[in-house]
Amino acid sequence: MSSHRSSPLALTVLSLLHYKPLHPYGMQRLIKEWGKDVVVNVGQRASLYRTIDRLQEVGLVAVRETGREQAYPERTVYEITDAGRETAREWLIDMLAVPRPEYPQFPAALSNLLMLDPDEIPAVLERRLRATTEKLAGLEVSLADEPADGLGRVSLLEIEYLRAVTEAEVRWLRAVIEDFHSGRLSWTAADLPAEDAPEPSAGS
Repeated sequence: MSSHRSSPLALTVLSLLHYKPLHPYGMQRLIKEWGKDVVVNVGQRASLYRTIDRLQEVGLVAVRETGREQAYPERTVYEITDAGRETAREWLIDMLAVPRPEYPQFPAALSNLLMLDPDEIPAVLERRLRATTEKLAGLEVSLADEPADGLGRVSLLEIEYLRAVTEAEVRWLRAVIEDFHSGRLSWTAADLPAEDAPEPSAGS
């Protein structure tokens, strides 16, 4: 396996070049046209260029040609190498088969919830619920649309997955907010650890 560390963006670049040689702008455009920007962050083109440079350094992609199209600036077209095809396959199988911790922001914030007062938390979570409900509606629209690539359901599996995860979060948020409103979930200052509590000893 290549020494280059896998990432969603690196895998997507190799996948696009497996489809056909492309310049970075074309990669970014296809990612957005195919709706893959919901799972791969290409908002900053600089990160795409950095990823391509790293893939080229380890021999997974190579320059196909450099040219100019009409009024556009000079563009470098990249192609995948044989090593890139093999590595992309290895990465894909590994990412599909092996769950790994991803450390998203929301669980990290929940783990520090005690910094807030119980009374202010429902309003904060309701803001997230509204945003998450809107996200769910958008995913439903994406699933209802006919895929532009004509491949059908197989090209929408990541949207299906995100819809299922988002649905679960909406249900969970509603339940937790209700528990706060009903008083089933709350705490007082007396429940919190004392500031002068002794730290655990080594080996405890």
